[in-house]
Order: sequence, then structure tokens, then C-alpha cells
Amino acid sequence: MADDSPEITAEQPDAPFNTTGTDHITVWGSNEEDTLAFYRDLLGMPLVLRQPNLDDPSQTHLFFDTGDGRMLTFFVSDDRPSAAGQRPQTGAVHHLCFSVDPERFEEMEQAIKDDGRGYNIFDRGIFYSLYTQDNNGLVIEISTDVFDIPDDRKGEVFATAQRLREEDGADFAEREHMRRAIEELGMEVHEYDLPEAASGRACEPDTKIHIRRP
Repeated sequence: MADDSPEITAEQPDAPFNTTGTDHITVWGSNEEDTLAFYRDLLGMPLVLRQPNLDDPSQTHLFFDTGDGRMLTFFVSDDRPSAAGQRPQTGAVHHLCFSVDPERFEEMEQAIKDDGRGYNIFDRGIFYSLYTQDNNGLVIEISTDVFDIPDDRKGEVFATAQRLREEDGADFAEREHMRRAIEELGMEVHEYDLPEAASGRACEPDTKIHIRRP
């Protein structure tokens, strides 16, 4: 029986063109005050541009720098209250993920807690994640690296870890697969000291993404 699984590789696919990165993501937001309170004042993203929505000047378009020059933008309007949650459906956003320095992960956790927000922390094997919600009920993931890997080699390391996982017959990529991938690629292994946490896998009880309330 033929294996129809797609090839996992860091090589660029044979396509008409290749993207060079993520420029920005735009979200339908609620109002400006609540959006600034979460993304600027809590997550620490600078508000770098504010202007009318070019397609609908009755709305305001906010641009936040997520930390690496990539933008997260919101269409907001003062007549829209923040929401409690979102409906899962095809085409909907499941969650947004932002990165934080591993050495500030616990400091970030404390800030989320001090803000009165519920959250979960999971050890995903290949990275660590904290899940919370923004003012619209959108799930926000804040992740940090388990290993120190240069940005321009992450795809290579992940693809190698995938191969090692398959060779081991493992269901998920584990920390050991990442360590071995880094070693195989001739890179120095530097592992960050992060707190103990559940994996959050669906096969484990009470560890799905379910934002615990404070």
C-alpha cells in the first residue's frame, strides 16, 4: 500500500514562487481601548501605526510590532464590545502564537496571572507554550524554545526531528528527537531550564487547551 503522506522537508517546494516570511496577520477586533490593554499594555507589543481602515474609514486600523518586525493588525471600532469567545468553523482562526525569551517565560507567566487571566502551560516536547485568551476570547499562545536554535535553521532542525520521530515509531516529536536532530546537524546543544508541565495531549485527562480561570 502506497504511503500518501506528504513529504516533510525544509527544502523549498517546486512551486511557482516561494514566500519569504509572514508580513502581517489582521484580526477583526472589538474596540481600541480593550485591544490596546491586552496587546500593548500586557503583551508589550508597540503600537507602531494607527489610521482609518482603508476599506472602511468608519473603523480604525491598529498595527502592532510583535517583536521581530512582523505585524499583527486589528480592525477596531468603539461600538464593538469585547467578546467571551469564538465559534470554531472552517476558515476561522484557532489561535495566534507569539514567542518570548526562554529566560523570561516564568516572568511572563506571572504577568498573565497578575492580570487576572486564566491560562494553561504545556510542555510540547519541541517547545513550551502558555495558552490564555485576549479581550475577544481568541486563544493566544505564548511559546518559548526548549533549545537554542538559530532562526534560519529551525526548519532544518524540525524536519530532522520529524525523520527521527518516524524512525523511532513515536507518535509525537519529543525533546529527545530535537536534541538528536541538533547533534546530527553538527550544532551545539543548549537546553533552557523550564518548569515542569503536562504535555497537553488529548490522550491525557484534563490536559487539553482549556483556559483555567483564576
